[in-house]
Amino acid sequence: MPAKSSTIVTALTAAALVAVGVLGYQASASAPDTLHEARKDSHHAPENHQDRHDKKDRAPAPAPVPAASGTGQRIVYSLGAKRVWLVDAKGTALRTFPVTPSTVSPSPGSYAVGSRSVSVTGSDGIAIEHVVRFTAVNGVTVGFSAAVDGSRPAPDAGNAGKKTGGIRESREDGKAMWDFALHGTKVVVVS
Repeated sequence: MPAKSSTIVTALTAAALVAVGVLGYQASASAPDTLHEARKDSHHAPENHQDRHDKKDRAPAPAPVPAASGTGQRIVYSLGAKRVWLVDAKGTALRTFPVTPSTVSPSPGSYAVGSRSVSVTGSDGIAIEHVVRFTAVNGVTVGFSAAVDGSRPAPDAGNAGKKTGGIRESREDGKAMWDFALHGTKVVVVS
């Protein structure tokens, strides 16, 4: 008889473990991916789990290319938005990014890339790379560049009133500009 009772205990234990496993699986299958404690003072309906993922995964829409910037392949620089667009021949923005303007700004109009330098020292004394120049204003050369140290100081920071023409971009954006802005590429400056 002792052998029979041990078999029964073993069978009951195995059945209990199977039942616990099934219930655990069912609970995990119906639980949300993330759990959070509900606020005791909250009277709002819980936010839909899928809505939270949709909001988190959605990147903001890129700023549209300014309408008054012409057609065809071009670089568009908006003085007011402090932003640049690299636009392909079909008028599609391949990339857009914010820039830090210089103390000297070009007038709205159409220009062309006139010269480029892989790396130089900027007029503010900072080492810069991927320099793309497109005009001069009162003897000050104006162009896009990226500081090697990644800095993007305010136009008048540390320049003691010195006129500078470097429109600063991040190093990553500077590389994209360099690859896009070959000699002669149109640059359109808008307000």
